[in-house]
Amino acid sequence: MKRGISAGRRVWGGAQGIALLLLMSAWVSGRCEAPPASAVSAFNAYAGTVESRLRNQHQKPDGFLVSVGTDPQKDERLRKGQVIIEQLTRGKEADLPGAMLHHWRGTAFVNGATAGDFERLMKNFNSYPRTFAPQVVKASILTPHQDNHFTATMRVRQRHVITVVMDPTYDIRYGRLDAQHGYSIARSTKIAEIDAPGTAKEHPLSENEEHGFLWRMNTYWSYEEHDGGLYMQVESISLTRGIPAGLGWVVRPYVESVPRESLEFTLRAACNALKK
Repeated sequence: MKRGISAGRRVWGGAQGIALLLLMSAWVSGRCEAPPASAVSAFNAYAGTVESRLRNQHQKPDGFLVSVGTDPQKDERLRKGQVIIEQLTRGKEADLPGAMLHHWRGTAFVNGATAGDFERLMKNFNSYPRTFAPQVVKASILTPHQDNHFTATMRVRQRHVITVVMDPTYDIRYGRLDAQHGYSIARSTKIAEIDAPGTAKEHPLSENEEHGFLWRMNTYWSYEEHDGGLYMQVESISLTRGIPAGLGWVVRPYVESVPRESLEFTLRAACNALKK
């Protein structure tokens, strides 16, 4: 968002820069209808392909994490504390009927951490408001099906031009290949946008009242103990409202920045918590 707006200011300047910002704000604050069925179907198909690849990936130690252990320079960057973020959907691949598909991957390394440390951190939902502040306001497990399968909900607050508050609910499953290799799958089952949060008038918006900031989101973690610490890799796939014809040059940088920044924030917060 910041890159898109600042770039617009450099090009247009003055009154035209203000007009650009107003155009962005009008698009962000505009309401939209429920996600088109064709877009939801395309999202589910794409997620199915990703999950099929991950199932194969998680069946053996070699290649458990994408590109980790195969690129010495990248591994060195990770061991020095760098976080590597990659965009996996670009251009027409991301454009669906009335919607946009986003797929990002982040990789990091924490010296001295273990797979068990990571699982204890991520399963402790009561600590999320501290671990993932200020984005996560509250979190709890709704239905503990079993130790490695549960339904959880959280309240998420993000500020991008305007402040957005949402209550997503996830079905979460954990699995292990062995003591050093683990993974998790979190699929959104419901995402409610909240109006007037924290007040007596607080309520979830109906499908026709929502802004389409986030319709679907799946998150996939893979983690591996190696080199005296823990390599972590997270992939997020999300579905958001589409961009009207003619506004792509203004809106696309902002729209693409939101899931990227959210994934990077989550990964860095997890790293910081494990270091403590």
